[in-house]
Amino acid sequence: MRLCLSILFISAGAIAQTRAEYVGGTEPALESGREGVIDTGDSQYFAFYGKSGRVRLAYDRINLLEYGQKVDRRLIEAIVISPMFLLAKKRKHYLSLGYTDDEGKQQALVFRVNKNGIRATLVILEARTGLKIQYQDLEARKAGKG
Repeated sequence: MRLCLSILFISAGAIAQTRAEYVGGTEPALESGREGVIDTGDSQYFAFYGKSGRVRLAYDRINLLEYGQKVDRRLIEAIVISPMFLLAKKRKHYLSLGYTDDEGKQQALVFRVNKNGIRATLVILEARTGLKIQYQDLEARKAGKG
């Protein structure tokens, strides 16, 4: 019984974390192009832990969740995107989060994610924010709803 509980907790922890690359956004504590981990294991906060910085957001401040192969124009206006992002030819998948900061201003975070490992994170984000993921294309919908 103890072994089964340990395996259950290890599995829950593995599901709550997803490898990602921070592509850009309005968060000054994060550098574009840095890899890290998206952590949805905390019931109150979304977190991204990168090698050069971290960010934690209360789920109730998140007001936009998008997933797809492109970054929506609404978020591009708030983001300084690296030239490497614009030149990429591979099909890459992005998770975009919009949120309000402590001053009530709209902010944005964009992460490049692996489409094969994002499904659990999307489900957790929907459950914890009360928002529906906005899928940008059919392939993103398939990966997210699998």
